[in-house]
Amino acid sequence: MDRKQNLHDWKISGILFLLLLGGAYGAFAQQTKQKPPNIILILADDLGWTDITPFGSSFYETPHLSQLAREGMRFTNAYTASPVCSPTRASIMTGKYPSALGLTDYIGAPDPQQLRNNPKWKARYRMLPAPTASHLPLDQVTIAEALRDANYATFIAGKWHLGDSAIYWPEHQGFEVNKGGNSMGHPRRNQATGTNGYFSPYGNPRLEDGPRGEHLPLRLAQETNQFIAAHSDRPFFIYLPFYSVHTPLQTTPELQKKYTEKKEQLKLTDEFQTQGNLKTRTNQSHAIYAGMVESMDEAIGRVLDKLKALNLDENTLVIFFSDNGGLSTSEGHPTSNIPLRGGKGWVYEGGIRVPMIVKWPGKIKSNTTSATPVISTDLFPTLLQAARQSPAPAPHTDGVQLNRLFKGKKIAHRPLFWHYPHFSPQGGGAASAVLYKGWKLIHWYEEDRYELYHIDQDISESNNLITQYPKKAKALKEILERWLKTQNAQYPIKYAS
Repeated sequence: MDRKQNLHDWKISGILFLLLLGGAYGAFAQQTKQKPPNIILILADDLGWTDITPFGSSFYETPHLSQLAREGMRFTNAYTASPVCSPTRASIMTGKYPSALGLTDYIGAPDPQQLRNNPKWKARYRMLPAPTASHLPLDQVTIAEALRDANYATFIAGKWHLGDSAIYWPEHQGFEVNKGGNSMGHPRRNQATGTNGYFSPYGNPRLEDGPRGEHLPLRLAQETNQFIAAHSDRPFFIYLPFYSVHTPLQTTPELQKKYTEKKEQLKLTDEFQTQGNLKTRTNQSHAIYAGMVESMDEAIGRVLDKLKALNLDENTLVIFFSDNGGLSTSEGHPTSNIPLRGGKGWVYEGGIRVPMIVKWPGKIKSNTTSATPVISTDLFPTLLQAARQSPAPAPHTDGVQLNRLFKGKKIAHRPLFWHYPHFSPQGGGAASAVLYKGWKLIHWYEEDRYELYHIDQDISESNNLITQYPKKAKALKEILERWLKTQNAQYPIKYAS
């Protein structure tokens, strides 16, 4: 009898234990399910479409980004809203096209009124650039502000370049912690002040100097990892906009030696061709730039490893992007965007098409690809939806949510636009462009000239079809002109005849 009673009691106890365990697991599962995902947005600076291994580079080595691509989705037709940095960064922060913000050139660009009486400018150009804002207005709702208001911890480590004075820096635009974001467009290297670019001392007013010789991309990863560890108990939004791989061209002696030897082993020589009045690099063989790419990749790897070490990676959305195409036509010509035409500062594909990788466990199937055209304005509504917030309000509807693409579904065809009414230091002219259903129309303002390319069949933009397809050109011109009116776009200024 005692034995039967003991067996009965054991069964009852076991059932109660399982019920309690199941209830606890259910509560945990429900809590995990309800917790919004962490978000990490990684932005490279001046990194070209083919500058990483999963997008075709055989010279630069990026093992951590390759792993990210295997675990997520590659977007092969991802675009920036501008061929230069500040406007693209503004589009990411607000979900608006740069033209709607009046911020269409990099902050710090020459003022048109100062150029009006400049004889060198007038001898070279027939127009003055359009006016452009010197900062992202504080009344714009940034993605950091939207996520902060949704109880996300918000953090930036790296380049901001969206304000010409401290009142417009990240801490006034929704970021609770700012490590390195200020008015600078690139690391300072000045012998007189002792600043050393990518190596400490940095001379950065929002990043304390580390030990002499400390490497900036790894320092930014360190700051990011410290923030992750301190905020692992709540959702966080991390914006990690590296200064890499912008000039000055600097790397460690070890990496320079590695890639110099690799260049010799592969028997590579520096190759160039003409783009406009400039030469443009046509192969990837720059040893210092290669080291810069690898250092950024190493820093990204350290952040991804930290997520895994803290068991946060399964509930973290990671996006990797670049702010414009690779620098190929000036300032050392460090990289090649071939097969794309042009590079940074140009509205050709080389200036606006960039690598994009998205990893989101449980939401995105690993090792997948999307060829749907997407643009930097899409990031704001996509992150907002990922955080389970209401759809972006009307001012942020220049982009669309990409979550359907994450599931392997389609989104509606829509035109993508560019408006760069300026003359870039990289040789690019003032232009507007539209891409729709594989066809791209470019309007060059200085010559009042149009070019038409069938991008799906001519990724290199080598065959101008403007005379062969006049109806197609007319239809795209009408779409572009209607859009420019809705944006209240500013145009280059003609000199008085």
